[in-house]
Amino acid sequence: MALEHLIVLDLTHMLSGPYGTMMLADLGARTIKIEPPGSGEATRRLLEHDKDYAAYGMGAYFLTLNRNKQSVCIDLKNQEGRQVFLDLVRRADVVFDNFSVGVTQRLGIDHAVLAGVNPRIITCSVTGFGETGPDIHRPAFDQVVQAMGGGMSITGTPETGPTRSGIPIGDLGGGLFGTLGVLAAVAEREQTGRGQHVDVAMLDAQISMLNYMATMNLMSGIVPQGAGNGHFVHVPYNSYPTADGYIIVACIGDPFFARFVDFIDIPELRKPELSAQPVRFAMKAEIDALIAAKLKTQSTAYWQEALDAVRIPNGPVNNFSQALNGAQVRARQMVVPVALKNGQTVEMPGNPIKLSAAAPEQRYTCPPGLGEHTESVLSELGGYSTEQLVRLRQTGAIA
Repeated sequence: MALEHLIVLDLTHMLSGPYGTMMLADLGARTIKIEPPGSGEATRRLLEHDKDYAAYGMGAYFLTLNRNKQSVCIDLKNQEGRQVFLDLVRRADVVFDNFSVGVTQRLGIDHAVLAGVNPRIITCSVTGFGETGPDIHRPAFDQVVQAMGGGMSITGTPETGPTRSGIPIGDLGGGLFGTLGVLAAVAEREQTGRGQHVDVAMLDAQISMLNYMATMNLMSGIVPQGAGNGHFVHVPYNSYPTADGYIIVACIGDPFFARFVDFIDIPELRKPELSAQPVRFAMKAEIDALIAAKLKTQSTAYWQEALDAVRIPNGPVNNFSQALNGAQVRARQMVVPVALKNGQTVEMPGNPIKLSAAAPEQRYTCPPGLGEHTESVLSELGGYSTEQLVRLRQTGAIA
């Protein structure tokens, strides 16, 4: 696999960091969770006893985010434990964390220290607001950065008010940009032979994803409002009710609209003035109402098939079950089985990155038990003897 030559020490917890390291692990990196003795990483306990969302003593959070990883228990607050960690750093390529700003310095494992042990080490920290600027010490969770990043203000409508994204894009965006930063640093290291630190702010990721809409605001000073499921330029471009659900119709540009008018056969839409986008946008509410009334007369599947036949971009608004069981999703191996050690199998989302040189069907390993690989990893990568491991357990440095 593409990253099987890399060793990642994973200090992450909750969602943003574990998602980033999950992506590295899915691409083949040997990813070793460094967990505190006792309860381990925070999401180990989350939903662990839930009758619907737990298996093999692990909740859905931990099951999903920690497949393909190993677990080593080290107490980083213990002086000997810190030394054990540094011994692993000598053999590692990447150290990935999403601690609050200043934690790695207090633990004595920041990039400056680790680079003194291994000049090739790449460190990545995903934080709410980054490591520079006036807000670096503010606490941040997903919805905080969604709100501060502007995206919530255009999600929903002026009537409903701001609405957060249904998926945690604040957390997931930080993790994805962290992975991208690590891969960029790995590529540069191939040229320079030296590692570096990757500083990713979840807020920065949200601002980046505003993309062309941010540029429009900066050019004009116009502050966009919530557009619901509609578009602020194209019409028709919205979700419309059908007899049994909802369907998206997306006509981008005048040629698509002309084709759609011939297809939908609504006399009011044949007005010559509607052939130009500015007029359609001015009459958006009226056009959407006409289309909605027509589409509500048949099922989603009926309209999907009919729209596909005339090549009008469309798609059903799927619930989770419909999305995860879609033929295209299954064909792309975007739902994969993960075998647990008690014989159970749990399905979860697959790896969206398809590399032509990789094996045609990726295998996913069971998320690790707490400290499951402590002895094997420390023996192999740290060179510790059985006697040394016994003594380190006795002192509480490892577990």
